[in-house]
Amino acid sequence: MTGSSLPHAGGEASPQPAGDAGQELRPAPLPSEALLRGRRLVEITHNGEVYRLQATRLGKLILTK
Repeated sequence: MTGSSLPHAGGEASPQPAGDAGQELRPAPLPSEALLRGRRLVEITHNGEVYRLQATRLGKLILTK
């Protein structure tokens, strides 16, 4: 991707206010389902490293390098 926002389950991600006026906008939260897409494990590359994002049976997320 070229720096654009990732879509979430409801469509395109839109900036959300960070709190007080004058502060930077933060991107809308991305649902885990958008990353996992029905799987329990995905591999993510970041700065040349591979990370694993895993959903547990109890509904928790684990990110490991």
